[in-house]
Amino acid sequence: MGATNVSSVILDAADPDTATQFYRELGVGPRIGVRAGNEPSSGFRGYTLSLVVSQPNIVDLYVDAATAGGAAVLKAPQKSLWGYGGAFAAPDGAIWTIASSSKKNSGPATRTFDELVLLLGVADVKASKQFYVEHGLEVEKSFGRKYVQFAGSPDGITLALNGRRALAKNAGVSAEGSGAHRITIESGAGEFTDPDGFAWGTP
Repeated sequence: MGATNVSSVILDAADPDTATQFYRELGVGPRIGVRAGNEPSSGFRGYTLSLVVSQPNIVDLYVDAATAGGAAVLKAPQKSLWGYGGAFAAPDGAIWTIASSSKKNSGPATRTFDELVLLLGVADVKASKQFYVEHGLEVEKSFGRKYVQFAGSPDGITLALNGRRALAKNAGVSAEGSGAHRITIESGAGEFTDPDGFAWGTP
């Protein structure tokens, strides 16, 4: 029996038509669903979505496309110790990061990504890791109490765990926030709510 994989996520948006169009134009539509919802939520929602790409000019291409579609830049693309990346808030409020481990371009930019990652900001990485292992997810990478990544599928979404404050810092926002996460994670693991209040459902 194979490991459980995340197939898609559903985001709640006050304006679902605008959000749907944004994600369609960004090229992530099949994996990112949108539904009408405006449950109270303030500040950081406790997660980020991330596109992993092969080189810096692709990061720029995605950020430019996102801003043209109505996104607000949170961190302008820049080099760092680990590569090159930036962050933006989509029109529905979801926070996205675009990152490449490469600091140099090796060819022309094409709007294609290698991986779509859902990063959950959790209170206790070790405890959440154990919770997800018990729900059928297979650990791919683990760095103590700081970061865990689970095995994904090529056409799905890779799940990863990070400390809430570290995740918010990486996105360029304050870790403070309360209310609904406004996201439902869809997989074959069943319907449940995890220790940090993230809702899981079936496709």
